[in-house]
Amino acid sequence: MKKLALHWKIIIGMVLGIIFGFLMNSVDGGKGFVGDWIAPFGKIFINLLKLIAVPLILASLIKGISDLKDISKIKTMGLRTIGIYIGTTVIAIIIGLSIVNIVKPGEGMPQETIDKIKTTYQGNADVMIGKAKVTQDAGPLQALVDIFPSNIFFSFSDANGKPAMLQVIFFALFVGICLLLIPVKKAKPLVDFFDSLNEVVMKMVDLIMLFAPYAVFALMANVIIAFDDTTILVKLLGYAACVVFGLFLMICFYLLLIKIFTKKSPLWFLQRFSPAQLLAFSTSSSAATLPVTMERVEEHLGVDKEVSGFVLPVGATVNMDGTSLYQGIAAVFIMQVIWPEGLTFTNQLVIVGTALLASIGSAAVPSAGMVMLVIVLEAIGFPPELLPIGLALIFAVDRPLDMCRTVVNVTGDATVSMIVAKSLGKLHDNPKPKEWDDNYENVK
Repeated sequence: MKKLALHWKIIIGMVLGIIFGFLMNSVDGGKGFVGDWIAPFGKIFINLLKLIAVPLILASLIKGISDLKDISKIKTMGLRTIGIYIGTTVIAIIIGLSIVNIVKPGEGMPQETIDKIKTTYQGNADVMIGKAKVTQDAGPLQALVDIFPSNIFFSFSDANGKPAMLQVIFFALFVGICLLLIPVKKAKPLVDFFDSLNEVVMKMVDLIMLFAPYAVFALMANVIIAFDDTTILVKLLGYAACVVFGLFLMICFYLLLIKIFTKKSPLWFLQRFSPAQLLAFSTSSSAATLPVTMERVEEHLGVDKEVSGFVLPVGATVNMDGTSLYQGIAAVFIMQVIWPEGLTFTNQLVIVGTALLASIGSAAVPSAGMVMLVIVLEAIGFPPELLPIGLALIFAVDRPLDMCRTVVNVTGDATVSMIVAKSLGKLHDNPKPKEWDDNYENVK
């Protein structure tokens, strides 16, 4: 009997989790049961993925750079990667602004609905504004300063357990380049170590993914019980539909790029990469999904480690096409509802530029886009007294939209990695996926 493919197992877990969540919502004590006995399994799964993210970036990036044998290739690969990322981000923002200006989902919203949303989500909005204030108070070059760590071990995790990904990437690049600059004989022991570490971490991914369908069940059940007021969700359906349609167009755009530049079938791509997309949807985190993204891109799509080790970690940090598209739509939607006089062509040009920069600085964690949206709105002179109301307007549907835009973010990373690999002759036609039990017979 043929084994059920992983993406079907995850889809089944997702559907059952949604059904279970709705059932628990209608049962007394159901929410508490899900929160106490179901949700922790989803958190464990995300923690395991985050656990291996930093070792995987270090091992794959150092090994990939050291294998290039030519420093000039690093410049070529880096420029192509950043150039394509910026290009797709600009297209994403333009798509978002085009849709929201044509549909105009913010026009005609009843004042009583606005007041109810404000009352319900004012506190959440204030938290996001506070986080954005910390980012804005930093100097203009603080983002550049933050790339260079003073202690790499601190970069692996801050007080909240979140790694500084750009610092880890810089350190890995630095070590990889230095390995190229010393004699091969002296570099070999360290290169072999990181090669072995990369194999071990990828095997960890295989083992963790065995738990994925059950974790997705827990994550989706927990998401469903968080939706308290469905009437507000219905009122925001037009706005949410604009975001989802824009994200769908971005997926179609990626598939077109894959067809044109790599000559691969879009259906082939979706079939092989869908487990990473489904996990991105469930976790709402590009960083947590990164180990699975790398495993799928290398072993199932055929991208060489030299390319994936560089393109994907950088993409998980700076490439946020889904987030940028969302910021464009959200900013205009908020203006349509409470500040229509701000809807000028100049302001929308400012949104394009600010959303591009904000996406590069946006953290690869849930709801980071909401924080960066504050910066986008303030860049166009949005009245400060209306800012909490504006954020409260979209907060009710932020989590499900965050799940959708994370799918676009990781799909964009995978697409760019394939295009860069193809341009460098590093895209293999017949990749051979590894299974968790490949060596099991030899050790049992």
